[in-house]
Amino acid sequence: MPATEHFTVSPIAIALATIMAIPSNSTYPAGGTWFDTLNKSFVDVPVDASKDNAIPTDKLGSVAFIPVKNDLVGNIKKVRDRQLASPAESETLQSLVINELKTKKHVATEGLLWLVRGLDFTAQAIRHNLLNPSDELSVSFRNAYGNTLKPHHSFMVKPIFSAAMSATPYRKDFYTKLGDDQGKVDSTANTWLGALEKQVGILKDFQGRKEAKW
Repeated sequence: MPATEHFTVSPIAIALATIMAIPSNSTYPAGGTWFDTLNKSFVDVPVDASKDNAIPTDKLGSVAFIPVKNDLVGNIKKVRDRQLASPAESETLQSLVINELKTKKHVATEGLLWLVRGLDFTAQAIRHNLLNPSDELSVSFRNAYGNTLKPHHSFMVKPIFSAAMSATPYRKDFYTKLGDDQGKVDSTANTWLGALEKQVGILKDFQGRKEAKW
């Protein structure tokens, strides 16, 4: 599988997608959190353990991917286009990849690869920040970048992305936008994040298999 650069998504936009998805005038129900305003979340995405942890393709069209969806929409479109072109062969993300590769094409497969990398970057950044309450968001995002996207970026993109980490808001400002009750914010964020991490893990394991490579 070639480690080609992917330029349909702005590297700065990916870095800030999660935190910029929360507006400065963020509102949430009294006693609730920002997560309560989402119609769907990663928690709502079903995983069929009886079918090798199959993840349904149609969930890509929902707002479950709000934190990075706006900036990874190009990759999602590639997957959706393949699903619409061959619905019977694309009921799950895994089957979509396997069946597309049989045609000697990998447009949607590569789109999913970069989508997973972006989601992994988001998940690792937020997880690090939750586990390290003294760290600013910039520290957590830099740490996550080094573990996820950086190895796949060129020397021209890396410094741009590193600079973007400095544009993250202060930790106290970010968490205040998520809710007044920080205990509830942490609890809800952990539930949301746990579901995201599970799905990213499933897809990363799948993408490491021989049948998912081109």
